[in-house]
Amino acid sequence: MKKKKDRRINTSFISIKDFVGILLALMIINGCYVMIYLTFVKEGNGSVNYIAPAMVGYLCFMTLIVCVLSGIIRHNYFSSPMRRLGEAARRIALGDFSVRVAPLRKDGKKDYVEVMFEDFNKMAEELTTIETLKSDFIANVSHEIKTPLSVIQSYANALRNNELTPEERSEYTKTIITASQKLSELVTNILKLNKLENQEILPEASPYDLSEQLRCCALAFEDLWENKGITFTADLDEVIVSYDEGMLELVWNNLISNSIKFTGTGGSISLKLIRKDGFAVVSVTDSGCGMDEETGKHIFDKFYQGDTSHSQQGNGLGLTLVMKVIEILKGEITVDSKPGYGTTFTVCLKI
Repeated sequence: MKKKKDRRINTSFISIKDFVGILLALMIINGCYVMIYLTFVKEGNGSVNYIAPAMVGYLCFMTLIVCVLSGIIRHNYFSSPMRRLGEAARRIALGDFSVRVAPLRKDGKKDYVEVMFEDFNKMAEELTTIETLKSDFIANVSHEIKTPLSVIQSYANALRNNELTPEERSEYTKTIITASQKLSELVTNILKLNKLENQEILPEASPYDLSEQLRCCALAFEDLWENKGITFTADLDEVIVSYDEGMLELVWNNLISNSIKFTGTGGSISLKLIRKDGFAVVSVTDSGCGMDEETGKHIFDKFYQGDTSHSQQGNGLGLTLVMKVIEILKGEITVDSKPGYGTTFTVCLKI
């Protein structure tokens, strides 16, 4: 199978200048030999006894020059770059992801070595990003787990006080239950996210009615929106899709619960499903607090919570799970929001 040429390479391994230099050196050496030979002939002494030493000397000299030139080229174009690359690789192996390999050429062109350096630098950048995300994830998980554990420990110790009133004891017990539920939800979401991120084989898809699934998901939150006096409306076209039903249920549950969480008392939420150009388009719109552009850039990041006033109602993993599922199913999700004017999440799935 013929390999495709890397389009980033726009020059040869050895430049024309280097090639011409070697050619000129060989021409000069050859010219010197011809001059020596003609001198012997002109003097009438063409004996092999005189020509042979000159010829041997010429060949030795030419071999020496070629070896020196090839050694210089080998050093400049192979040995030195490989040593630089090897040293950078060793530093990365030791955990220094800040290392980068500077290009050798000054003319902006790229040969195979330059492209190899470029790919190495991209790899180092990706490793830096992954390491940063890993460190942030561990720090955030530790913090998120530590907080409810501290609450549970504190209130459990308080319950040992025999002088507590029944009301206080009930309140402390309720707080412990709430903290333990939050901890359980956090662990569950982390496990779900880990499973999605490491999932290589997709669950088997089967056709089902998406409108019916959305209807069931919305009704599961009926008590929550009624308790807040939220007006919930749904306009659902009948659309049959073929996906893993459980994965998409995770998306709808998170989007609907998120809308309820950020919509104030007396607000409104609308759920809509339409068929458009071969896609099923689902939108969840609320009249909640909305968010600014900077917050919108990070809402799918792990543990990110733009509105800290609602931090006790979640752990910042819901929308991360949503995005991961949509990526796996090769769909698309967009968000349109403005502070004080609510938020709309739109999901497009191919039918």
